Amino acid sequence: MTNMEHIETMEIKDNTFARQFETIVPEGLLSVEYSFQEKKIFLTKINSPEGFDNPATIDTLLKGIMEVVSEKKFRIMPIHPKIVLFIKKNPEYKELLPPGIRI
Repeated sequence: MTNMEHIETMEIKDNTFARQFETIVPEGLLSVEYSFQEKKIFLTKINSPEGFDNPATIDTLLKGIMEVVSEKKFRIMPIHPKIVLFIKKNPEYKELLPPGIRI
């Protein structure tokens, strides 16, 4: 399977009970925790399974989350340093930041 195919087939679940976006990777559950306030999603933590080391898969998960946030017309507040870095590397997602927020 090529990397592109993986992007298209990654299933991302919004687990509202646990307040996290989730996907299954071979090592287990990969998730991004969030809190929700006034149409803003605060991305607070990335949880990787033991032995998982694949930054490209985390980027794919984050891209999927950005799509969900965009579709719901919410704003994104990246709290976790890796997520801030992801948005810096992918400036097309800066439009999802609330007005006045610069990273």
